[in-house]
Amino acid sequence: MRKSILWLATAATTVALLAGCGSSKSSTSASAPAATGATTSTSPSTSTAASSTTASASAVVITTKHGKYGTILAAGPKKMTVYMFEADKGSSSSCTGPCAKAWPPVTSSASASATGAAATADLGRITRTDGTTQVTYKGHPLYFFASDKDEGDAYGQGVKAFGADWYVLKPTGEKVDES
Repeated sequence: MRKSILWLATAATTVALLAGCGSSKSSTSASAPAATGATTSTSPSTSTAASSTTASASAVVITTKHGKYGTILAAGPKKMTVYMFEADKGSSSSCTGPCAKAWPPVTSSASASATGAAATADLGRITRTDGTTQVTYKGHPLYFFASDKDEGDAYGQGVKAFGADWYVLKPTGEKVDES
């Protein structure tokens, strides 16, 4: 309970800081969502926790990393931890507005690829209400946590925020639940 309150406070502070940065919902670097299909990318890219939720210029790479939660999914060149949101139903995202500022969706304008123990066959994409294309793994829309700053961070694990719990994912697509 104490951990949830602490992380909720951290998330609220992060949202307040992001809101005060003068960013807007539109971005000059946004691109139209790519059509679903196989696309090869030579330069993986992704949104980071501190950046906006606009689509990246190329395909994101979903990979795995090892840490205190075992082998979990990560994304992008910085291997940032990715999360699933228990409020998401099916493969549609329930995280928008302030939620998406604290938990930026993993977006990609092209088909994502996988390395490590992550499987390319388990990747998918959905179109968010803002028109961006969000990466899914085993049907779970993927998110970063704005308080995570480097590869070793997984501060969002087990946090209850925006009406449901957030969890890191194993390469099998199962949540890591240590509660």
